[in-house]
Amino acid sequence: MLLLLSAFSLMLLSPFVEGAGRLPAPLNDEVLGLIAFRSVLEDPLRALASWNEADATPCKWSHVECDAATARVVRLSLASLSLSGPLPRGLDRLAALESLTLAGNNLSGPIPPGLSLIPSLRSLDLSRNAFSGRLPDDLALLPSIRSFDLSFNSLAGPIPDTLFSSSAAGATSGSLRYLSLAGNRFEGPLPSTLPQCSFLLQLNLSDNKLSGTPDFVNGIWPLSRLRVLDLSRNSFSGPIPDGIDNLPNLKDLRMSHNQFSGAVPAGVGLCPHLDSLDLSFNSFEGRLPDSIGQLSSLTFLSLSNNQLSGEVPAWLANLTAVEHLDLSNNKFTGALPASIGELKNLNHLSLSNNMLTGAIPDAVAECTKLSELRLKGNRLSGSIPQGLFNLGLEVLDLSSNELTGAMPPGSTRISETLHSLDLSANQLTGALPPEMASYFSLRYLNLSWNELRTPLQPAFGLFRYLAVLDLRNSKLYGTIPGDLCESGSLSVLQLDENDLSGPIPEEIGNCSSLYLLSLSRNNLNGSIPAPMAELRKLEILKLEFNNLSGEIPQSLGYLDNLLVVNISHNRLIGRLPVGGLFQSLDGSALQGNLGLCTPLVMEPCKMNVPKPLVLDPDLYAHGNGSNMVTVDGATNPIVVHRRKFLSVSSMVAISAALVIASGVLVITLLNMSARRRIVQLENALESKCSSSTGSAVPAAVGKMVVFGPKSDLKSDDMVGSAEALLAKATEVGRGVFGTVYRASIGDGRLIAIKKIHGTNTLQYHDDFDREVRILGKVKHPNLMPVRGYYWTPQLQLLISDYAPHGSADSRLHESTLESTPPFSWPDRLKVVIGTAKGLAHLHQAFRPPIIHYNLKPTNILLDENGNPMVTDFGLARLLPKLEKHMASGRFQSSMGYMAPELACQSLRVNEKCDVYGFGVLILELVTGRKPVECRDDDVVILIDQVRLLLEQGNALDCIDARMGEFPEEEVLPVLKLGLVCASQIPSSRPSMAEVVQILQVIKTPVLERMEAF
Repeated sequence: MLLLLSAFSLMLLSPFVEGAGRLPAPLNDEVLGLIAFRSVLEDPLRALASWNEADATPCKWSHVECDAATARVVRLSLASLSLSGPLPRGLDRLAALESLTLAGNNLSGPIPPGLSLIPSLRSLDLSRNAFSGRLPDDLALLPSIRSFDLSFNSLAGPIPDTLFSSSAAGATSGSLRYLSLAGNRFEGPLPSTLPQCSFLLQLNLSDNKLSGTPDFVNGIWPLSRLRVLDLSRNSFSGPIPDGIDNLPNLKDLRMSHNQFSGAVPAGVGLCPHLDSLDLSFNSFEGRLPDSIGQLSSLTFLSLSNNQLSGEVPAWLANLTAVEHLDLSNNKFTGALPASIGELKNLNHLSLSNNMLTGAIPDAVAECTKLSELRLKGNRLSGSIPQGLFNLGLEVLDLSSNELTGAMPPGSTRISETLHSLDLSANQLTGALPPEMASYFSLRYLNLSWNELRTPLQPAFGLFRYLAVLDLRNSKLYGTIPGDLCESGSLSVLQLDENDLSGPIPEEIGNCSSLYLLSLSRNNLNGSIPAPMAELRKLEILKLEFNNLSGEIPQSLGYLDNLLVVNISHNRLIGRLPVGGLFQSLDGSALQGNLGLCTPLVMEPCKMNVPKPLVLDPDLYAHGNGSNMVTVDGATNPIVVHRRKFLSVSSMVAISAALVIASGVLVITLLNMSARRRIVQLENALESKCSSSTGSAVPAAVGKMVVFGPKSDLKSDDMVGSAEALLAKATEVGRGVFGTVYRASIGDGRLIAIKKIHGTNTLQYHDDFDREVRILGKVKHPNLMPVRGYYWTPQLQLLISDYAPHGSADSRLHESTLESTPPFSWPDRLKVVIGTAKGLAHLHQAFRPPIIHYNLKPTNILLDENGNPMVTDFGLARLLPKLEKHMASGRFQSSMGYMAPELACQSLRVNEKCDVYGFGVLILELVTGRKPVECRDDDVVILIDQVRLLLEQGNALDCIDARMGEFPEEEVLPVLKLGLVCASQIPSSRPSMAEVVQILQVIKTPVLERMEAF
């Protein structure tokens, strides 16, 4: 209202102002236009604070640039200022505006009409926002536009033909030089009017849903001035028709991740200025056209993931400028041509996963600038050329071939640069060269599945940054060196299926970064070293099929992150560690030992304890003043005084009785003290119970229990405000199982109180106490701990920590504040991995396993660092005692998350139900869409939609564009994992422990994917 009054006042006063020779009217219009523009925007950084409607001109405002001669606004640069809201009006008053940049903000809603009213606009950049809807028709009327960038928004629908129409005088097509619509959701064919943009130099339509027949490019070939063409990551299909040679100025051609088929067009070699060509991830077949050998300016060539065949052409040597050459994942045959050595500028060479044979030519070492060489998955034979280890390689992958001989010694140059070395699955023999000790930069080393037949050398401990060491099945012998973990960076150590002997070194505790330790199927002996308990990050421990003996250190029970343990087929005895995963291991992980004390192993239980002294009572009658003492089966004379002593077993029993009695007394005193401290809180809760139930019958006496003793929530924390605890509680959410309140305790901390719904539930306190105490034992970084409970027959409450940072659901679907950063892929992957670890702990650490059963984004809370905290777990234990209408209602509340086998009458709740829900959770996090969406005339099931797109090769179409840039090599495997977990057949779903391992493989650099190095 104030803005309208100001505008109205200025309109009334403008004749007088002009008459006084002060501010010209057009400048007032610009001030008013920009103030109107700013008034609609949210500006959390106060980037536009200098915009003052009282100023006579906006030329001194921040982010505003005026023409020095006319004092008119010509440039408005508002990029990356965290502005949000719809795109406002008002800019049409800037008659001289030439450049408008709003990139990298949080602007949303449709692009409004009216931009065409700025006749002088030459550059418009609205990229990297959240604009949605269709393009307005009047954008075609921008008469002076040269650069037009709408990339990375959520615009949808077909690209209108009118956008490039030249029917109107001075329309867009006559002046346009740069156009980017990348990273949106445009669909359908290319507009028929595109050829009218005859001056277009750069066209980027990548990352959309555009499609077309084989003749789709006929609208592009007439654009003879075109220099950059990017059609990658769309759904174009069919063979590419002739005519690409009509683009003589083309420098960059990207058409990857489509469904093109047929032969690679020969005309591509007739674009003499081409320096980048990417046709990867299509279905091209046949031989490469010889014309590509004429592209002497080509620096980037990627034809990977097609069906190209024939021999690798010798004319590749003509591409003297090429730096990146990728022909991987095709069907090339024959030998690797020695002419590749002519490529002196080559930096990246990949011919992995073809059918190449013969030896690696020595000439490859003549590519002196080579930093990545990938020849994995061929049939190459012979020895490894010495010259390769004289280069400055960062990545060398020769795995899964038929190479023989010894590993060559390395030069000083490679020792300074090499990050990743994979020679696995070959037939290499001999000792490792001593020069390897100087590979200080090495992070990934895989020599598994070879015939090395050499001792395990201590030089591995010198690798300062080594994260992964894989030496499985390599015929290694000798002992494990103690200095293997001196660097402290090792996270994966795999020495399985060798001939290693001796004990596991005590120094294994120095491997503080280990999360996978696998020493199975060797000849290791001795006991499991106690320092292994220092491996706090350890998740997978495999020691099966060795000769380990003695008792398992009890301290291993404190390894909270353990998800997989296998100690079967050793000689272990005694008790299993009390805590952690060990008490829930199944028989297959324990069998084949001498005497573990567990009902899962049938062998007799043995304890490794000293034998006691045994006095022979028959010798007392001899009266000779001495007796015989049996020690470990040997009889020895000792002097015994004639005084009546208690037996050893009696003294032990008396001591134990005294200890137990003392403990009972101490616990009784502590309980009496705790009851006195929480009596006020119980009264307050009972008062709340009476008021909430509305019953005239006096409520039964309530019982408050706070779990401890290690809990940081104490009864006396709440004593000061016990009477007002629930009276001041604020409701924060409702579900079928209950209502959640936020309440403050004595020291100002917030807690969450869940009031369980139901009128006939849990009539007996002992039942409730037993089930909830099991939940109270759950301790894991990704599980919200249950701190305590309150019980009466009329009211049951669960107490836990309060999470002020919201849930994954609100972060994914309700995050509209401008101050909230985008829900990026790393943030989403953190939720996926953390949730998987939490569920795996519930399934593995308890017997019977704790089933979540109600997994969904609203039950995954986030801490200040975005780490997930799974809540509401274990309520399936209460399900048999709940009312039927609540069970059915619960299915409805988790629409799309209920495993299909639960639709029948018998509720077979097990771990596989959680795995199904976790799979749906992955799909929701990756796509940003609900599992079930009800539209006007249809119901869309997310699982079916994602599976269909994946089968069609269009999986990228379902990725949530709001998370910005993402690594495709992570997102797609995670998406596929979600579909596997959400299989309709329960037996086809992996366990959560296996899911965690798979996610670690996807997330951890260099495990099968060494590109990260």
